[in-house]
Amino acid sequence: MTKDTDAETPSSAEAGLAESRDTAGLEALISRAARAGKGPAPVERWNPDFCGDLDMEIRADGTWFYLGTPIGRMPLVQLFSSVLRKDEDGKTYLVTPVEKVGIRVVDAPFIAVEMDVSGAGHDQVITFRTNVGDVVAVGPDRPLRFVDEDETGGLKPYVLVRGRLEALVARPVMYELVEHGEEIEIDGTVMFAVRSKGEVYPIMPADKLKRLSA
Repeated sequence: MTKDTDAETPSSAEAGLAESRDTAGLEALISRAARAGKGPAPVERWNPDFCGDLDMEIRADGTWFYLGTPIGRMPLVQLFSSVLRKDEDGKTYLVTPVEKVGIRVVDAPFIAVEMDVSGAGHDQVITFRTNVGDVVAVGPDRPLRFVDEDETGGLKPYVLVRGRLEALVARPVMYELVEHGEEIEIDGTVMFAVRSKGEVYPIMPADKLKRLSA
């Protein structure tokens, strides 16, 4: 990672996450914990003190904002995403070995923007790519779930990426996903569902789908 002179100022690199006032300072701090270029940091093993909330938000479309301004640099977003953690309290944090700060997430922290399907039947595997570069194969350890969207009457699919962090499947990708659906009987009810890695993920009752499609 290139050196940024702003990252060496007392107001950024020497301050904690909650006190940083620019993305250069945050980048300098997080890069030391995130092992830049080596994937997500081991945030689940860290237990630092909570140091307050940061004015950072991930919007419903996956855009990251800091101090009300969108973060346009994808490598920086990827760096921040590598130290994300969602705790049992339902809140999402940026976590380093020495501190954690809260951020706002409108829906899901990630968006699944592309998918691939290999194999067929019991051997079928559905794989998603997220907007920050995660590649997730749906299966027992990375389940897929569908949530009713009350305001539209539609569905919102989510796939577990890591820890408690999920990716919302983008609508164009969702349409591609349901093309691989099939009717499967589950506990006596015929469901429209998809398969991946031997698991079945129900979308909705088959009769409900037929009514919606009529």
